[in-house]
Amino acid sequence: MSAATLKTPLDLTITPRDRRFGRNAPQARWWMGGDPIATAFYNALSITFPKGEAFFIESVKAFREGAPEKLEREIKAFVVQEVIHSREHVSFNKRIAEAGYDIRHLEQKVTDSLELTKGRPQILNLCVTMALEHYTAILAAQFLNDATTFKGADQEQANLWKWHAIEEIEHKGVAYDTWLHATRDWTRFKRWKVKSIMMLLVTKNFWSNRFDGMLELLAQDGITGWKAKARILWYMLGNPGPMRRLLKPWAAFFLRGFHPWNHDDRNLIALVDSQYEDARLRTPVAA
Repeated sequence: MSAATLKTPLDLTITPRDRRFGRNAPQARWWMGGDPIATAFYNALSITFPKGEAFFIESVKAFREGAPEKLEREIKAFVVQEVIHSREHVSFNKRIAEAGYDIRHLEQKVTDSLELTKGRPQILNLCVTMALEHYTAILAAQFLNDATTFKGADQEQANLWKWHAIEEIEHKGVAYDTWLHATRDWTRFKRWKVKSIMMLLVTKNFWSNRFDGMLELLAQDGITGWKAKARILWYMLGNPGPMRRLLKPWAAFFLRGFHPWNHDDRNLIALVDSQYEDARLRTPVAA
């Protein structure tokens, strides 16, 4: 696959922003505007990031050999961004624990899940990464598109999630382009079949794990039983409804000719990127 076949914009620059958030700052237990449900959603998601993003890095790096020059530079930038994301979510997760939550069981579940990937073909790990990177990108766009997402949230924590979101949008094509490079000898139908089956499996696990993680965290707040489940479902499907609102961009993944950059949402990056100007790593890593 030549660089000319990539649909990632030729003028895109993937720029790691080396920011640190929340050091030595108090973090409210319900930091999302006093809402335990919203807080549980973001906390449960963050707990997966440090080890999950390390998995993404290794999955993509496994196929950088022989990649077009542009893609090779983007893989390097992707790795730097993900390493910094992992560092910041380790810090964020530490603050979750300091707020009184026991997250050891949820962290162990992530570890156990990743253990299952050892020994299986690397191409399947890349396919998982590609599917989850699509999730992070469309979630990131949702966060930034809605000005009310972090209304009332602790400012430092909101800044962390906005920073993470703009970089997820910025590198949203890397895993997919690496997949296209790695499967360049496959038929179009085989590529579509494998990625579609994997996305369905990833979707089932993604939402069931978020639901279970939220239940576990809410139980530590004394919110249990059918009331906890009903409040989670309302949050997911009703208001603000992240699961409901993701349906259309999620479904686009299955369309003929799909590519993450079919929807160019760099305007969302521009909305908040100026806040991180001083934190940009100055070494050019992508063109």
